[in-house]
Amino acid sequence: MDVKDEVDGPLSRSSDVATPKDRRVGLIYDERMCQHYAPDYEDHPECPDRVRVIWDRLNSSGLAKRLGYRARIITAISENVADSTRNGIKRCIILNAKDADDNHLALVHTKNHIDLIKSTSSERSESRRKRTAAKFNSIYFNEGSSEAAYLAAGSVIEVAEKVAEGKLDSGFAIVRPPGHHAEEAEPMGFCLYNNVAIATSFLLNERRELGINKILIVDWDVHHGNGTQKMFYKDPRVLFFSVHRHDFGTFYPAGDDGSYIMTGEGPGAGYNINVPWENSRCGDADYLAVWDHILIPVAQQFNPDMIIISAGFDAAIGDPLGGCRVSPYGYSIMLDKLMEFAGGKIVMALEGGYNLKSLANSAQACIEVLLQDKPVIGTLEAYPFESTWRVIQEVRQQLSAYWPILAVKLSDKVIDRRITQIQFSSSDSDDEHEHTPSIALDGFKTVDDVIQPFANLKVNEDGQDQEATTLPSWRSELSKINIWYATFGSNMSISRFLCYIEGGQTEGMQKPCVGSVDKTKPKEIIWKTFPHRLFFARERTSTWGPGGVAFVHPKSNDQEKTYMCLYKITLEQFNDVLLQENVSSYNLSHPLFDLTALQSIQTEKCISVEPVQRGWYHNVVYLGKEEDIPILTMTCTASDVDSFISGKFPINPPCKEYANTLIKGLVGGKQLSEEEASAYIHEASTKPL
Repeated sequence: MDVKDEVDGPLSRSSDVATPKDRRVGLIYDERMCQHYAPDYEDHPECPDRVRVIWDRLNSSGLAKRLGYRARIITAISENVADSTRNGIKRCIILNAKDADDNHLALVHTKNHIDLIKSTSSERSESRRKRTAAKFNSIYFNEGSSEAAYLAAGSVIEVAEKVAEGKLDSGFAIVRPPGHHAEEAEPMGFCLYNNVAIATSFLLNERRELGINKILIVDWDVHHGNGTQKMFYKDPRVLFFSVHRHDFGTFYPAGDDGSYIMTGEGPGAGYNINVPWENSRCGDADYLAVWDHILIPVAQQFNPDMIIISAGFDAAIGDPLGGCRVSPYGYSIMLDKLMEFAGGKIVMALEGGYNLKSLANSAQACIEVLLQDKPVIGTLEAYPFESTWRVIQEVRQQLSAYWPILAVKLSDKVIDRRITQIQFSSSDSDDEHEHTPSIALDGFKTVDDVIQPFANLKVNEDGQDQEATTLPSWRSELSKINIWYATFGSNMSISRFLCYIEGGQTEGMQKPCVGSVDKTKPKEIIWKTFPHRLFFARERTSTWGPGGVAFVHPKSNDQEKTYMCLYKITLEQFNDVLLQENVSSYNLSHPLFDLTALQSIQTEKCISVEPVQRGWYHNVVYLGKEEDIPILTMTCTASDVDSFISGKFPINPPCKEYANTLIKGLVGGKQLSEEEASAYIHEASTKPL
């Protein structure tokens, strides 16, 4: 048999899964995707070296090294393919990268979005590209961005199509920029086009004759695949599964999209599964518990025709943005468990992963699993966190109406295999390396000044956090401007509010705050009432645990009265508090709320702060002036209120510790007696919204 027959001929149908001896695993890599890089290339985590280290590792290991001129090489219409074995080493089949067609991109993206990515790179002015990128969340553009984005999307299509046709058993598209954050009309989170969603939609809608009618998308990137979720939220042909850090809505991309309550709509109800970690440090044991008790049972019932993996490796040990600790062995087991489905037809597309050594190790481990030429060997000595079992049980309960197998209660014997959760700081990165192996970040020196909230840290060569030594100039400017910050929740207690200024935690809090850069206490404290409705909502928070937290309706109502404690602080401090109320990590190289916003809000009355708009308190509301100083508060938006009323977001009374903190503030501020304060909170938590 010549090589062309070996590659272009369909697989034998005598068995569902190709035997290890004849598995054909495709790889795509193209150096042109390295021409997409940030202006501050060496300091940006999403850099060209991410794909280079994987490719170099696969070549040095013999898995992807191209054969010499003596090898049998054939040229097909659409790709160059090399023989897949040499000297007894199981090797992969190398495909050429392809550009995506606009009509394929349009399966999931708007024309305006496609035109934006296409035209931005042709813009000659770097300053204009920067201004365009600044309109989006965590995005950069250069002259190579458009070509790289088209190649990334087209390459995932190419591998997926070859697997669907039976010409490959599986494949790995080593591509960048990544894709799973990109939404229908908006690039974000380092992602320009949603590569996995495009390939999925292509197979389901453009190549129906291939018989791929149901696709399981497994997104194990440490960040939630918000874009992919939205594109298939109502589609029962796609089972979207994402396991990610959520930290109660504060971890990127933040908000409720990554919550386990987001299960799909209409015909897609039950086909969207989110497993949201509550904390960092989750490792092999935590992920495999989720595989065994959620993903695998549901996948068995769904019975997919193909699996596409959004293969981000930023949950790996030592990753500077992820804070988790999955080992190459852990990724191997996760992938190996999926090989039993869809006849082993699995397509992997690179997403995140920013520790270059961990990235290369993990990718190689996965390729070896796809080849199936040796058993996965290793031991698992740890147990899942207590919080992991809690999340697993919550997810199973939420989905049990759609997947009856999840309604079966887990035995105490299973759940008791756990370790007690420890306290965590509010930083995205915290000190996750303290108890995990140290892996050098070979590819970059720092992750400082990254565009938008992916990284509010510096990383040294051992992966340890360091404080930035210089402060941006805006801090000095805004430190001279006073505002009143009006608080209506736990911050009415001065000891609680000072946690946002000085750092630390107070009674009832389950984790500390990082504090503000300027730790000066408020210059003055006064109390006032305002005609806004107080209510309590959400299921739980990382700071207080189960129970609702306080919000005020952003629109005034003369029939309502809410007590508020006003702190006179600087606009610089207000930015730090706004940050801590909404996300656990953000690079404040620029203010969230500047002097222009302070002037505009006095006429607009409220401003949704875009960089933290996925947080719960991103809507800054203007309440008037006191001593000619603006009074600002932060709460949800009017559309969020509609979601609370409709039941999309839960309304819940506060937990005892949280309520006691409010009572302490009201009594300590001499506004109400303890009995009156209790009645005030009870009414706000029970009165219909």
